[in-house]
Amino acid sequence: MISACSNLPNAGPTRDAVIEQANKDGQARFQVVEINNKVVETLLGRPTEGFHSRFGHYGRPPPPTIHIGDTVVVSIWEAGGSNLFAESLPDHGVSGGSRGVTLPEQIVASDGAISVPFVGRVRIEGHMVVQVQREIQRNLEGKAMQPQIIVSVPKSVFNTVTVSGEVVNGARVSLSPKGDRLMDMIAAAGGARSAVYETFVKLSRGGVTMTIPMQTLVDDPTENIYAWPGDVLTLERVPQSFEAFGATGKNTQITFDSQSLTLIQALAKSSGLLDERADPAGVFLFRMEPAPVVRALTPSSAPEGANMQVPIVYHLDLSDANSYFLAERFPVEDNDVLYVANARTNALQKFFQLLGTLTTPVITGIVVKNSAP
Repeated sequence: MISACSNLPNAGPTRDAVIEQANKDGQARFQVVEINNKVVETLLGRPTEGFHSRFGHYGRPPPPTIHIGDTVVVSIWEAGGSNLFAESLPDHGVSGGSRGVTLPEQIVASDGAISVPFVGRVRIEGHMVVQVQREIQRNLEGKAMQPQIIVSVPKSVFNTVTVSGEVVNGARVSLSPKGDRLMDMIAAAGGARSAVYETFVKLSRGGVTMTIPMQTLVDDPTENIYAWPGDVLTLERVPQSFEAFGATGKNTQITFDSQSLTLIQALAKSSGLLDERADPAGVFLFRMEPAPVVRALTPSSAPEGANMQVPIVYHLDLSDANSYFLAERFPVEDNDVLYVANARTNALQKFFQLLGTLTTPVITGIVVKNSAP
């Protein structure tokens, strides 16, 4: 009878079968790691790379400079008596007799220069506004009477950040001279339209691209680094989820409703363990872990490749009361598979249920025949 039970349909391997199948035909298929305090501390304490570690060396952004494609306006004032710029200035607190003109808007050409009367082409690409003012003033000395120059950049295509994505209004946002942080840019573009915990921010800068959860950007001020000219911010909605199988109340894909999720919360979301089926000592979490993490967990069997992904099966025995404290801290990640094994006695119970299904009609017929007059 016991032997026949192994041929009955089952939702998955038993606890012992999972552990035994880690090595098959002399080959290691996956590693089974018992969840304990050291394992939990290792997973919680592993370093995570963010914007600050990858781009933090940029510090504050550079002062805004003028570049090809920017729109530039030049205003020139000179003392009275000069006929070089004959237009009278409006009354804006300028001393009487002053003369000046505001040149039409110019777009910095491909040669990086603009045209200024009586000066010619002035190369301004890569210069700050104050530097351009001094350069034009220097070139006008001896031609105009005490020239004073004001240069403004009403529109810059270089000193901007592009914000795009499916959960934000796309916009090209201008940087202010004081410096703006990433969250300032997102807010200026209208903010994210999806929940923070399922929104991810991708930053592309200088040929390097990196993505972090928006929740990290909100919670950790050091990650909210300064934006730089030419940055591209992409906001994406990426719901995080795990799959629950085996002797749980729900066998389905379950979506996170917060940035982080623990194993005890995952068990609760899958409606816990089924009393009539589950083996409380057979709770498993299947995950692909990076090789550095595996080396920290099991140094003796650590793989060599730095970028290798290693299949790990974390095992928790919920028949031990202390394991609930571990499960309350153990982090669940996106695409994890939670599996609760059936108890070994469940197969025997199925056998007797099947046996009862087959014999009940026969017994009922005998009872009916014997009770007939």
